[in-house]
Amino acid sequence: MTITEYMDEYKCSFSVVACIFLTFSYVSSLYVWRSKLSRDHPSTIKRRFFSVSVMMLLAPFFIQCFFTPETLSKGDLFTQMGLRWAGIIPAAFVPLFLTAVLFLGPLSMQFYSGIWKLYTEPLYWFSSWQDLVWVRNHVMAPLSEEWVFRACMTPLLLQCLEPMTAVFVGPLLFGFAHFHHMLEQMKAGLQFKTALLVSSFQFTYTSMFGAYSAYLFLRTGHFVAPLVVHMFCNHMGFPNFGEIREFPPLQRVVIACCFLLGLGLWCLLLVPLTNPEIYDNRLHWET
Repeated sequence: MTITEYMDEYKCSFSVVACIFLTFSYVSSLYVWRSKLSRDHPSTIKRRFFSVSVMMLLAPFFIQCFFTPETLSKGDLFTQMGLRWAGIIPAAFVPLFLTAVLFLGPLSMQFYSGIWKLYTEPLYWFSSWQDLVWVRNHVMAPLSEEWVFRACMTPLLLQCLEPMTAVFVGPLLFGFAHFHHMLEQMKAGLQFKTALLVSSFQFTYTSMFGAYSAYLFLRTGHFVAPLVVHMFCNHMGFPNFGEIREFPPLQRVVIACCFLLGLGLWCLLLVPLTNPEIYDNRLHWET
């Protein structure tokens, strides 16, 4: 092994270790406050808001210490983290549209159930912003998770991994970070096996979403792209296929077709609608 190869491996190891450290630091920040209150209690939510805000503030300074001169030569810290103006408008809307296509089935269920009408009510949005659980799930969680796991970790992983490899490696840490919910579930009365099963399922779909989010981040070169998609997905939740049976027969057929159509269109549109040229992205992904 040459000296250059040894140094490259050395820097790569530090990048991976830094990502692992960020993962544990993010999760640990949620538990620095000792309390017997549930995670949905306003006091717990406010304290965790403060913790993750501090984490978000410190993370960029931390990762900059691990950036190599070669990485910084391609773009400054803010550019590496997806904070730039060029292409921001398509980055804010096109990935969101693409994700809505994937959720065509659940959206059709919302249409038939009348939930869409609720979105036109100003009172709904006003009351939602007064609900700390809603703010946590729809705003703070996506914002802090995308900031730490995508904007901060992904550029570090790219120092030693190819883009597609980083897309699938980084989200494993993102999925693993959700295992801390086991503590909350067992605290609420679930047995260990049940909590482990629930958390394992959550690990699977959060890792899958993390890969999709990382892909959007790399292809668009924008932080806002995975952020708005994460907010939308948290709002929609994991599709409840069992709810289809609650609709009349004809509507069931339409909903089932929408599920299949949405998945098919998403597969067809994924690459063209994330073309880096649309977002003026010359950093993470070569066109």
